[in-house]
Amino acid sequence: MSSPRFYLNQPLAPGARFSLPPGPARHAAKALRLAVDDTVVLFNGRGGEYTARIERIHKDDVAVSITGFIDIERESRLRVMLAQGISSGERMDYTLQKAVELGITAIQPIAAKRSVVKLAGERADRRVMHWQGVVASACEQCGRNQVPIVATPLTLATWLGQHGAGRLLFLSPQAEARLADLPAPAETDCLVAGPEGGFEPEEIATLHAAGAIPIRLGPRVLRTETAALAALAAMQTLWGDF
Repeated sequence: MSSPRFYLNQPLAPGARFSLPPGPARHAAKALRLAVDDTVVLFNGRGGEYTARIERIHKDDVAVSITGFIDIERESRLRVMLAQGISSGERMDYTLQKAVELGITAIQPIAAKRSVVKLAGERADRRVMHWQGVVASACEQCGRNQVPIVATPLTLATWLGQHGAGRLLFLSPQAEARLADLPAPAETDCLVAGPEGGFEPEEIATLHAAGAIPIRLGPRVLRTETAALAALAAMQTLWGDF
């Protein structure tokens, strides 16, 4: 069985000794029931991972010492940003979690006109923190040592106005082109997926004006939490590491 992995947003180095933050400590002591001398793996998103030994467990206090560094990455050679229309409840969490497992590079939540969840101010900040936690946990599970960033939600027009280089691939049931019809990407692809109910006509027109390529995922209409994941899996099969 592989050693449990924990993401820590702090500097790490061989020989360092410290107590795990409250969240990872509770998970190690209560959920995983780890013991003194057990080995864990730590990473901070700054490259590689660190082996560590548990030195002490007292209630929710778990002290570790870092015993080594492993210069390893498990990133996909395919670089894809996901611009995902914000969906409600666990749907968005599920999409982000599985997108991380499928190798997504970065995530831009899109506040679409049909998004059920409306976010602004402190509520938006709290939700982004929650999503970033979902992403970090997914990295712990799947072995990634680079943690994709979840950006602040933007409207589709605002995001397109500041979009940089790379193809825009817009998932649309009305499209004729398939992913298999496209050449391999020369740089980062931006995959755009709508919320529940899809994008409104005005938003679709904005995508077309920005040069987005409409892509169809077969003859069936996929749900918002399914579409981007199906596309990512297909992209990994065509051009990535599947």
